[in-house]
Amino acid sequence: MDRLFFMLGSAMMFLGVGAGAFGAHGLSSYLAQHDLADTFATAVRYHIYHALALFIAAWAASKWPGSLPTWAGYLFFIGILLFSGSLYLLVFTRARWLGAITPLGGFAFLSGWALIFLTAWRAQ
Repeated sequence: MDRLFFMLGSAMMFLGVGAGAFGAHGLSSYLAQHDLADTFATAVRYHIYHALALFIAAWAASKWPGSLPTWAGYLFFIGILLFSGSLYLLVFTRARWLGAITPLGGFAFLSGWALIFLTAWRAQ
């Protein structure tokens, strides 16, 4: 699992940094025109944070093997897709209903962090 989460973390960091650069340089006038700069920045910020969390899950899975750090890694990845992905889509489509999906990603993030906590709690 550690290899998978390192690969997913690297890919998500690559995409997150690319999204941040694209937002800052390629989308700045669009974002300002539609008052979506804060939404895009939030999507990128949580994308980056939780791409780093995939590395934490990988480290935890190698240090304390088991299902908890594995599930944490999957939840971080799903959280990126749901939380940041829904905000990215909201920015590009301006379909406000996509904001209803965002909290599901937030719940996945919270659940992943809870599992990392439990992993460390149970470690010997």
